[in-house]
Amino acid sequence: MRLILSFVLACAGLTPAAMAQADDLVVVELFTSQGCSSCPPADALLGELAQREDIIALSLHVDYWDYIGWADTFATPEYTARQHAYGRAAGSTVVYTPQMVIGGVDHVVGYRPMDVADLIMAHRAQADPVSVSVTRQDDVYVIRAETDMAPPRPEMVVQLVGYSPYEEVDIRRGENAGRVVSYHNVVTSWQVMDEWDGAGTFQSRVRPQSETPLVVIVQSAGHGAILGAARLN
Repeated sequence: MRLILSFVLACAGLTPAAMAQADDLVVVELFTSQGCSSCPPADALLGELAQREDIIALSLHVDYWDYIGWADTFATPEYTARQHAYGRAAGSTVVYTPQMVIGGVDHVVGYRPMDVADLIMAHRAQADPVSVSVTRQDDVYVIRAETDMAPPRPEMVVQLVGYSPYEEVDIRRGENAGRVVSYHNVVTSWQVMDEWDGAGTFQSRVRPQSETPLVVIVQSAGHGAILGAARLN
């Protein structure tokens, strides 16, 4: 799998040297489930993307596969609702797993690494309209966001996301019974910090309560385009 994805990224012009030249981060969300037999290849693909410095790769587990005999240990109704909201924003009432959403706007259903690589390259070719910076002051992170978008600017939400970098699950029932599956960057919390109209400089202070890695994502309201993102290192 590692060799396959490395080849795909190279074909898309996403070599490590090229990726290190840009500061903007592409956010990739994978909607997945431990009860979905077609999800493990996409889970592995996200694991490879999670190693890239230019990508914020996040795994959101949905709960609508739980009925077939195995309750996903990471799933929450909130992540299922987020996937449905993306579907409505795209004009669809149907959701699937696995599904990747790149930059909040481009959807890839199923395991299609070439499509994912092409979309990542397309997003990297465009500068983020919102600049997000994070500085640390003792045990507090100061988050700032600015934009030079001309009015009328979209209404935006500033979100703080926590995740577990690696989890391994021994699945005992359902479609994946008997498999031990690795999961990467499993989202454990998704909090809307505030709304922002793009005027002036947005600023907020965060004092983490645990060692869980965090990222901040600025997104158009209504599950629109992701306009900027940063890690809280």
